[in-house]
Amino acid sequence: MSFEVKLDNILKKFEDLNAKILEPNIAPKDYVAATKEISAMQDMVTLAHEYKAIKSDVRAAEEMLRDPEMKSFAEEELFAAKQKMPDLEKRIKVALLPKDEADEKNAILEVRAGAGGDEAGLFAAEVFRMYLRYAERRGWKYEVLSTSESGIGAYKEASASIIGKGVFAKLKFESGVHRVQRVPATETQGRIHTSTCTVAVLPEAEEVDVEIKESDLKIDVFRASGAGGQHVNTTESAVRITHLPTGAIAACQDERSQHKNKASAMKMLRSRIYEAERIKKEAAYAAFRKDQIGTGDRSERIRTYNFPQGRITDHRIGMTTHNIEETMDGGKGLDELISALITEDEAIKLASVSE
Repeated sequence: MSFEVKLDNILKKFEDLNAKILEPNIAPKDYVAATKEISAMQDMVTLAHEYKAIKSDVRAAEEMLRDPEMKSFAEEELFAAKQKMPDLEKRIKVALLPKDEADEKNAILEVRAGAGGDEAGLFAAEVFRMYLRYAERRGWKYEVLSTSESGIGAYKEASASIIGKGVFAKLKFESGVHRVQRVPATETQGRIHTSTCTVAVLPEAEEVDVEIKESDLKIDVFRASGAGGQHVNTTESAVRITHLPTGAIAACQDERSQHKNKASAMKMLRSRIYEAERIKKEAAYAAFRKDQIGTGDRSERIRTYNFPQGRITDHRIGMTTHNIEETMDGGKGLDELISALITEDEAIKLASVSE
């Protein structure tokens, strides 16, 4: 099927969907499904119209070439139009690539301290804050679901729900082991230490995505505990939920209300089960969470944050930046790394389609 025929089919389908939602007797579920599909197609339709407009400009310029008086102008128009075409065609090819059904979903972010003791916990807290700041800068909303502090501003683990358009597509390559190299505040001899934290980014599943039977759940309640005995509940408000068929576990103790903790734990559990099923369908991933976040050992890493040299290196694409402070504040540096990873993934997919 030719490039233009594919675009014609997309535009025809878009028109049909818009006509469908105007039908007086359309069922509510069909209306919702159609409007979601229209929204998902919008960017592709814009590119298709842009492509057709440029092709029309090319044909018009080629027609003008026949007129000696218009030849010079026509050549300029033809050159300008053809200059735009390669980049536009590449953008369309990327847009036509098979989409991960989870890309448009919100995300559950989980950060855990790895190897390195207190320094690993401090780094985990900084990385967690980095992503929350990044979410703020992009206009996304977030809700902290759970934190486990060690009493010195460090996190054993922390999780948050991040809400916005295409959040999972943007953050999914952040999963893995992040390594930091720096002199800890507690180091008296100025020696550089290496510590790690693990990051997991899961697509946030809705109830319609995952069916969980109440009979498949084991729910334990216990008293919440805080760092150094602080904020300890006198009632059993903390909740841990185990999904018996898969062994997936989620716990939450941040809220004073058992009901709220259960709701947060169910949100995390649903997303873990959904991610496990999603990964089974994708040959690119062999196992749930083990392949995604590794063991936390110092030798495993996707990215290194070297503070003495002020640089960050992403080992998957060999990219190094030198704006570590801005990156740790969720700024431009982090966005550049994320964009480069997305571009690399698109290039690999395009190459596989072309083979």
